[in-house]
Amino acid sequence: MSEVEKRVTAVLVAAGSSTRMGFDKLSFDLGGETVVQRSIRAFAECPLVDEIVLVAGKNREFLEQQAAACQKPVQVVPGGATRAESAKNGVLAASGEIVAVHDAARPFVSEAVIEAALNAAALCGAAAPAVPVKDTVKTAKRGDGKTVPEGCSVTETPDRSTLYAVQTPQCFDRAAYLAALDELDEEKARLVTDDCSLFELTGRPVQLTQGDYANLKITTREDLPRPEQKEGTNMRIGHGYDVHRLVEGRKLILGGVEVPFEKGLLGHSDADVLAHAVADALLGAAALGDIGGMFPDTDPAFLDADSLVLLRRVTVAVEAAGFRIENIDATVLAQKPKLKDYIPAMREKLAAACGLNVEQVSVKATTEEGLGFTGAEEGMAAHAVCLLEARGESA
Repeated sequence: MSEVEKRVTAVLVAAGSSTRMGFDKLSFDLGGETVVQRSIRAFAECPLVDEIVLVAGKNREFLEQQAAACQKPVQVVPGGATRAESAKNGVLAASGEIVAVHDAARPFVSEAVIEAALNAAALCGAAAPAVPVKDTVKTAKRGDGKTVPEGCSVTETPDRSTLYAVQTPQCFDRAAYLAALDELDEEKARLVTDDCSLFELTGRPVQLTQGDYANLKITTREDLPRPEQKEGTNMRIGHGYDVHRLVEGRKLILGGVEVPFEKGLLGHSDADVLAHAVADALLGAAALGDIGGMFPDTDPAFLDADSLVLLRRVTVAVEAAGFRIENIDATVLAQKPKLKDYIPAMREKLAAACGLNVEQVSVKATTEEGLGFTGAEEGMAAHAVCLLEARGESA
């Protein structure tokens, strides 16, 4: 049963710059609708919500387009220099007596999560969805909250049973929210980390309601939904193969790594057989031809070229065609030398060239038991397969 008998405004904060993503995460396609469209729809379909306020940055025109089909009243207002200021602007523009402040980059929020927080806020003035923390958490000295710097060491292990990860929408009585803003002095204002902390710092209670682990916030590329989370996903598989002759007087370059050996691979470029196979797999999956067509061995511009530079250009072409690389799996066929110790560096260099995490790139090596031209140490070969995901409808 709903406890909400007052007018409700959903405030979707969408003014971020997405600097950690490299592109506007709110425009990322989730299989027929963007991240921000999915967020708008979640609140438009909630019967307790009467209107929606979108807080925009430089993306105002984009947000207006994204909200055009919404059946509920929508207004777009400018954001501020910080997330807190943007939320404040949204609340000031709201006409509802209850406001639900939500990160637009949380597109998978459910109606149940929204209604639970709204009902609690209607009773006690402030509420937010939360989920128990699953991992063991450590506090540390010399930590910066962004990386694990040198010298960072554990100081304490908090009791996990008392720890909760707070989500959005964070819901409030609008009048109490504005009153808390007025009471907050400059020193305390610097301590505000989310909308709930505004109430905490001014001595007001905040109730936690049941959240959902699926209600994740998209902040970095690692947070982007995997294929199984998306509807209508268009996947492409590519295979690449390359071979080069072993000769004296050349460096042996594999996956961008120089491997000590008495021979190297012969080719117009640096003859990196592994990078070439990966590039061909990517081009094949995107139906963009092959590496020979993109970088012909008759063109002096590619003489002794760094194959990782070529691979980066292939990645750009694949992304421009509307695809995102999901993973790469490659195998080098070579009788000698042993490559085990060099594979971690190969994975890192290939991942960097393709804009991936190293966990998305697999490299293996095998001999062919003395058989064929690789077994006779006349040359080396490489196979690679990749999986691409179409970003939009172009594929």
